[in-house]
Formats: sequence, structure tokens, C-alpha cells
Amino acid sequence: MLPPRKFMQKRKKLEVFKDAADEADQKNWRKLIQEIVDTGTAVPVLRSRMGSNEFLPKDLVLGTLVRLKQLKKWYLISEDTTMVEFQYDGFCELIAYGKKGDFVKAEKTLSYMNKEGFPPNVVSYTALMEAYGIGGQYNKAEAVFRRMQTSGPEPSAITYQIILKIFVEANKFKEAEEIFQSLMNDNKSPLKPDQKMFHMMIYMHKKARSYEKAYKVFCLMKERGVHRSTVTFNSLMSFANNYKEVSRIYDQMQRAGLRPDVVSYALLIHAYGKARREDEALAVFEEMLDAGVRPTRKAYNILFDAFAISGLVEQARTVFMCMRRDRFTPDLCSYATLLSAYINAPDMEGAEKFFKRLRQDGIEPNIVTYGTLIKGYAKMNDLEKMMQKYEEMVIFGIKANQIIFTTMMDAYGRNKDFGSAVFWFKEMEVHGCPPDQKAKKVLLSLAKTDEEREEADQLTENKSNY
Repeated sequence: MLPPRKFMQKRKKLEVFKDAADEADQKNWRKLIQEIVDTGTAVPVLRSRMGSNEFLPKDLVLGTLVRLKQLKKWYLISEDTTMVEFQYDGFCELIAYGKKGDFVKAEKTLSYMNKEGFPPNVVSYTALMEAYGIGGQYNKAEAVFRRMQTSGPEPSAITYQIILKIFVEANKFKEAEEIFQSLMNDNKSPLKPDQKMFHMMIYMHKKARSYEKAYKVFCLMKERGVHRSTVTFNSLMSFANNYKEVSRIYDQMQRAGLRPDVVSYALLIHAYGKARREDEALAVFEEMLDAGVRPTRKAYNILFDAFAISGLVEQARTVFMCMRRDRFTPDLCSYATLLSAYINAPDMEGAEKFFKRLRQDGIEPNIVTYGTLIKGYAKMNDLEKMMQKYEEMVIFGIKANQIIFTTMMDAYGRNKDFGSAVFWFKEMEVHGCPPDQKAKKVLLSLAKTDEEREEADQLTENKSNY
């Protein structure tokens, strides 16, 4: 199972340089950028390379800004305001504030540029709009966009991409749909919707839980001649209803001549795992390795889950060891998933031993790992051990959530009496986590007599009005 692949072996990366001078220049440049990233500021590092009274060369400043932009180190660009010595830098700083969502500084920078004689353009207005959007000021972001539509400058494709994203994040689906449809109007639209805009609309329909509409947008891309990439197919696969649908989209992607990436494989593995088809999940993982696609830690965790759902401990342990062999350090999610495999086996003795191993490996148990153990003992109807784990969790300062309270309420209701279930139902409110719909349904299901049903109705009715 999962034999080692040659491409997974650690190899030293060979670099080719033109000559010795080119090698020295490139290594010095990388050292400079790394020093800027490590110190968290650019100007002092750049000035240390120059004389005390010398101006920083324009090419050096520009090159540094461009590289920091490539690395998406927006905080470095935005914090070094002394680098704003000419127009390009001002726009770069404004873009940085936009990416950070710091609309206050974006406003000040735009005002400063106006005073210095740099009139606003589509770049500056788009950056300000993005700053408002990321900063949660959705109405102000929309106002900037509407002003650009009516008074100019004309919004660019990037402007439309960003405003669609802002509307979707703000759950303003109607506004996003209106803008997208206006772009689809060939007679009136200044530009055609691009791949990123289509992707955002697919994501919007996913967020709205409308798979049919998302699929229509997916088909519309082909009709409009917009290239559908691996990311497009992945977006659709990510919320398909069942493994058959995910598999169908995956096959369609391959027929289109696109190469699946690690996300594509992980989505298909996850779909098979949810359907308890662990053999198919493993086969897809093997296929990914055979294709030379390097798995991520998340991909390993998804394969863990496929075996854990069915309680296949040995297979899950094998994957755990292969993960270490391939130089991926298991995280808390990895440990929690393997723990759930023991719970689903069920093997509570093995679960307890593995739980102790968490701290030995330097992993601090959290609400998920404790909740998994509590659920295991609840399934075994072992109320004493269940309470021991709950009390241990509280001692370590971990607060229970609705899931844990609901698990204990259900266990007491099934093994003791309805009154015990009511006690834990009320404890949720006492501990600051009001009962959710699942908790209410569980309480109602535990009520057997007319008197109990009446009490359950009253409690759930009272909570629903909160």
C-alpha cells in the first residue's frame, strides 16, 4: 500500500547561471529580499547598501517593490511610506493598502497623491474599492464602483473581478448577478466577462447552495468561448452532491485534455470517502502518485478520513506512516482523524492509547479530539468514562460546544432518563452556547411520554424565540 515514489524523494535543486557575475548578482538579490522579509522593513535594509547621503536608485526601489508584490508581502510595501518618491510607488502603496483592507490609509494615500498632482485613475479607484471591500465597508466599496460607472474612470476587468468578489463575500448575490448579466450583454457591455468572473459566479452559486445554477454558468463558459481550466472543474467538483457526480465532472475534465491537480484528486478522494468507498479512494490516491502529482498534507488527511469513516484502523495507520515517510508532518487534524478511526472501529482502548500519544508527539489535544473521545464513549453507552473525559477537558480549560453537550444529552437521555437529558440541554445555555437545531431535535426524540413531549416542546419553543 502506497509504495514510495522516486519523484517524492528529496533532491537538491540545480541552478544554472550565465556566469560567475550573474551567480553573484542573483544570490545577492535573494539575500537582500530575504533580509527585508526577515526584518519586516525595506528602507533601512536598502539604505544600508548605499552611502548615508546617497539617494536610493530608482531601479533598486522599483525592483524591490515589484518583487515584494510578487511575494504578496503587502505589509512591507504599505509600511515603508518613505519609498513613495514617484508615481509608481504611490500606486503600489495604494494597492498594498487595498490588499490589506486598510481603507483609512488608502484614503490618506489617495488624498496625498491628489495633492502631489497625480490624478486618480482606474488603478487608484480600484485599490480604494478593494480596501473598502476587504475592510468590510461593502456599501462604500459599491459607492466607489457606481461612481466609476457614472463619472469615470471606466472600470477595468480587474475592477469587475474585485467588485464581484466583494458582493459575493457580502452575500449581495442579486447585485453580483446584475453586474455579471450586464457584462453578458454584448450590445451594452464595455468588456466581456473573463475566466475569473465566471469562477466567482460559480462560487457564488455554491455559496447559495444552487448546484444547478453553478452548472449552467459552467456550461455557459463553453458557449462563450471562455477557457475552462482545472480550477473551473475543481470549483464545480467541490460542491457536487455525490461521488457519482464528482466522478463524472472529473472524467469530463480529463476528456477536455486537462491534467488534474492535487485539489482535483483530493476532491474525488473525499467524495469516495464520504460514500464509504475507501478502495476507490485509495485507488485515486495511487493514481495521483503515479501521475507524478505530489500530495499535500491535506490530501493525506482526506485519505485518512476515508478509512476513518469506516473504522479501518490498520489502513489509516499505514497512511499515517507513509505520510511521515514522505516528509509530511502530521498536524492536529491528522491525529484527530486517526483517533476517529479507533472510535468508529470501535476500539476505545486503542483510542485511549493513541490519545496519550498526542502529547508525547507534542500535539495539544483540543475540543475536536476530546469531542471525538466523548462521542466514542457515548456510542458505547459508557457514561462514567464519558464524564471523565468531559471533566478532564474542563480542567485543561477547554470549553464544551453544542456538539459535545448534545452528545452527552443524547447519551444520558438514552441510558438514564429524560430529566438527565433536560439537565444537559439547559447546561448549554448556562455555558454560553444556546442549543442549535440539532440539539432541539435530539431532545424532542428523547421524549417518550406525553408529559415529556410537552416539556420538550416548551423548552425548544422558548429557545427558538431567543
